[in-house]
Amino acid sequence: MKLVVREYTNDEKLMKDINELKEIGVAREDIYVLSHDDDRTERIAENTDANTIGAEETGIKNAVGNFFNKKGDELRNKIHEIGFSKQEAEQFEKHLDEGKVLLFVTDYDKVKSWV
Repeated sequence: MKLVVREYTNDEKLMKDINELKEIGVAREDIYVLSHDDDRTERIAENTDANTIGAEETGIKNAVGNFFNKKGDELRNKIHEIGFSKQEAEQFEKHLDEGKVLLFVTDYDKVKSWV
């Protein structure tokens, strides 16, 4: 499975892009947002009806483990669990450290013309 990732510093641009994705038929279950700030992630997800990477995606065992992990470990685990290598997860987590928000789309067939 090929995943699409985009980085954002502007939440409004991110929300606009999520709405565009929905207009071209990408399902809510295939759109995930992630940032270093849980409140920011939740706010964006709620405002756009997108997903966050939670227990359903990572499994309950990892979700409980993430609760006790440092924030960086938690974020890397979440990124790894949705389909990226440990090395890719480390790179993405560095971008999150810089204050960026990541958009992950798991339905590549629907978005390949969008990317």
